[in-house]
Amino acid sequence: MAEDSRLGSHTDEELVQSVREGDERAMNVLVDRHHGVVFRTCAGILGDEDLAADASQNSFLKAFRAIDRFRGEAAFRTWLLAIAGNEARGLLRKVKQRREDALEDVDILQAEGNDPSAEVVLRSEVARVRAVLADLPEKQKLSVTLRIFDGLSFREIGEIIDSTEGSARVNYHHGIRRLRELLGP
Repeated sequence: MAEDSRLGSHTDEELVQSVREGDERAMNVLVDRHHGVVFRTCAGILGDEDLAADASQNSFLKAFRAIDRFRGEAAFRTWLLAIAGNEARGLLRKVKQRREDALEDVDILQAEGNDPSAEVVLRSEVARVRAVLADLPEKQKLSVTLRIFDGLSFREIGEIIDSTEGSARVNYHHGIRRLRELLGP
């Protein structure tokens, strides 16, 4: 769903205030704005798209139920992703199984007019990267995916993975180094 044109230009903090005042459209804009990164965070922890969808939905429900407790000390997105990370880890403990890391499909694979042989090679590379990402420790995997796919700062990543900014930076660099080693030349 597209962001409401009137509300789409508002900051997250302005939208949070509107949600506190009962504006459901503001809530919809926040969901629309942050659903992708929440889903990818949950998928990175759970490795299952169906479970990630459930965890994402539960994360938004918990966030909006607790919106009055959001103090604004961190960005709304960071607070929301911390909730999502906790929700996904809790669900993972309940399920007690890990499966292959399921990242979102690459949009380029769906583009029209692509050379079929190039698509085969690209699909193969995507599968290879997914398999290697699945082998990384959780904090390294999340640090890499949140930094590369979502452009989060190391401070935000640290809050999400329940560590310091420096630790998030180290996890990212170790994860990238390990990916390079595993993927080879």
